[in-house]
Amino acid sequence: MQPTTFFWHRRDLRIDDNAGLYHALKHSKIVQPLFIFDTNILDKLEDKTDKRVQFIHQEIEHLNNEYAKHGGSLLVKYGDPQTVWQELVNQFNIQAVYTNRDYEPYAQQRDKAVYDFLKNNGIPFKGFKDHVIFEKNEVLKKDGKPYTVYTPYSKIWKTKVNDFYYKSYPTLKYIAALKNSKAEKILSLQEMGFTKTQAEFPSRRVDWALVENYHNTRNLPAIKGTTQLSIHLRFGTISIRQLAQQSAQTNQTYLNELIWRDFYQMILYHFPMVEKAFKPKYDLIEWRNNETEFAAWCKGQTGYPIVDAGMRELNQTGHMHNRVRMIVASFLTKHLLIDWRWGEAYFAKKLLDFDLASNNGGWQWAAGSGCDAAPYFRVFNPYTQTDKFDKQFEYIKKWVPEYDTPEYPKPIVEHKFARERALATYKAGLAKAENPLI
Repeated sequence: MQPTTFFWHRRDLRIDDNAGLYHALKHSKIVQPLFIFDTNILDKLEDKTDKRVQFIHQEIEHLNNEYAKHGGSLLVKYGDPQTVWQELVNQFNIQAVYTNRDYEPYAQQRDKAVYDFLKNNGIPFKGFKDHVIFEKNEVLKKDGKPYTVYTPYSKIWKTKVNDFYYKSYPTLKYIAALKNSKAEKILSLQEMGFTKTQAEFPSRRVDWALVENYHNTRNLPAIKGTTQLSIHLRFGTISIRQLAQQSAQTNQTYLNELIWRDFYQMILYHFPMVEKAFKPKYDLIEWRNNETEFAAWCKGQTGYPIVDAGMRELNQTGHMHNRVRMIVASFLTKHLLIDWRWGEAYFAKKLLDFDLASNNGGWQWAAGSGCDAAPYFRVFNPYTQTDKFDKQFEYIKKWVPEYDTPEYPKPIVEHKFARERALATYKAGLAKAENPLI
């Protein structure tokens, strides 16, 4: 059998400017690209019309076609990654396995198991940075500890970054190393137990005119004022390096959003206990966790138009405007005093661009329990937020057509009362943390 190097695609569904793929092609004579539909993840998805699986499947077919243009093919497997690798080691003379690093707890556990298995078979497993500009320990405080507040992290990020970190990997320069093989049939969605929908996904093309004006439009949910590239960043169908480099020259506000991505990935790596509050004392808050009110929030039936519009947009499209994400998260955790973990889990099921690091970080930011310098008594007022960002009710009327009619529900809770209740509950919980005898 021919000695073959494998490149394992995960969150990097592209050929261009792919760090791990570049190194595999450059340092190997024959490279076989691989993607595994991971049943450990797929089997946990309750919704068999999950649009994210459809998006991945679509991009895998696209990626396979791109490889075919260069005389190669993408090997696509379905199953538990460790089992798949055991089979591949028996089928191929594998010289090495290259991949790009993933910082989520499950991914770390999966990669450690695969690393150990390959090592026992004398096969090196090499990981590279591709998903972020700075990872792990590249941006640290002077004492060597990770930053836990965004602003000082972002300042050091900007002083440290230069053309070296933005530099693209010229993958196509070494593309001749691709294994010359015929494409195998890729399992259909139906064969994996999923159903195709009529979902339409955002383009991966960057609208630089929009980025240039991003600081003026990003908070207005009624217009296309954001790039909607988050799903492409999540699955690596575009390069973070190219996007960040041009953003640095085009719009600092947009660059800041990309730095938030790096920040949350770094936090997840250093503090992987995502089911607990980042600030432990916040786990002593006594949540009301009213299931009827949670169901109303999920359905967009709270009687707060901006909240309901956001939830309905999410339920119908898998997308929610970032400003509205903050409003609905604040409403759930502060107005309804429902545990942020409930909201985080609901978003995890629904968001096309679901990313554990950003989702967990965003929800804990809203609840006050996460990486945030602001105190817990920040409570978003849905009415003033509407007045600021959807003054003509364009966004609201699009998603809540019965708004301002008798069919629209009355507010689930009165704002002033809810705010005061939240502050009192938080204060009591944090006091208990300071004095357990209370």
